[in-house]
Amino acid sequence: MPRLDRHISAHTGVPCKAVKLMLAQARITVDGVVARDAGQLIGKFSRVVLDGAPTQAHVARYLMLNKPQGVVCATKDNRHRTVIDLLNQPWKDQLHIAGRLDFNSTGLVLLTNDGEWSRQLSAPGSGCLKRYRVTTEHPITGDCIEAFERGMFFEYEDITTLPAQLTILGDRVAEVGLTEGRYHQIKRMFGRFGNKVLSIHRFAVGGYELGDLGVGEAKQLFGGV
Repeated sequence: MPRLDRHISAHTGVPCKAVKLMLAQARITVDGVVARDAGQLIGKFSRVVLDGAPTQAHVARYLMLNKPQGVVCATKDNRHRTVIDLLNQPWKDQLHIAGRLDFNSTGLVLLTNDGEWSRQLSAPGSGCLKRYRVTTEHPITGDCIEAFERGMFFEYEDITTLPAQLTILGDRVAEVGLTEGRYHQIKRMFGRFGNKVLSIHRFAVGGYELGDLGVGEAKQLFGGV
């Protein structure tokens, strides 16, 4: 993060030393507060105003979207509709995806322009629980529960998956909870039991739940308007 004096200098062309006089004259505010310290660090979403005119006014955006089947979790794609294409906000091209879903999977996708927030959600060791409702071709047996909890070794990546939660809801329906997101992980785990996954629907990521949000719809979680 840049210092306030360097930020003002970069946007106005005045020397950093001259910024101290501006501060003494109470001409600069940061997030609505008169700035006094030339060494104050300026974050990406700090609102900096000089003489009533903003030099930086980036707004943090945090959205939840209910992804339909057949939509790509990408910012751009030459062949398929993307989750960004579903949005009608003028600032949608500023966003990136905080945790992707496969082309045919549905449900909760989080989008933001705040890289630190998305890294915290996806960082190894964050413990962020992602919850899915899964339907399979054949009945789900009780021995799957222990195998999911124990973790499975994937030879291709030479890793053992972290313990996963499996709750059987019906003959061919289960809820799966993961704290990681390996390539096609749910399909591969059920595949160990010769059971094809027919659908995957993510309904929660950490404390964010899809609720009654309509398919293809998005809503702001918090942040700017």
